[in-house]
Amino acid sequence: MTKSLISAALVLAAFAVQSPAQAEDLEFLLYNDSSEDLVEFNISPASSDDWEDNLLAGGYLAPGYEIGVDIADGLTTCVYDVRGVFADGSEAEDYALNLCDLGEYTFTD
Repeated sequence: MTKSLISAALVLAAFAVQSPAQAEDLEFLLYNDSSEDLVEFNISPASSDDWEDNLLAGGYLAPGYEIGVDIADGLTTCVYDVRGVFADGSEAEDYALNLCDLGEYTFTD
């Protein structure tokens, strides 16, 4: 794992420990199956009009790699919106995903 990928894992782990463990904590795998580095990843409850902070701040997820994401926001929802920004400036957004049922999310070209 590269230093930046390790940094991204630590950022995601830090996000998970910002609030106490809850039965509602959500864990899923994030895959980058695109041809570009994923440099920004935002996730927000579907009920929100704003994106939460970049969970990859200071890192990236290279093509062909995956990372575990823990959402410990204390909410009882499974329905989230996701947004990815890639090194080439392109963006991908997906809305109202039930991440409890999916267990993973994959960015593709």
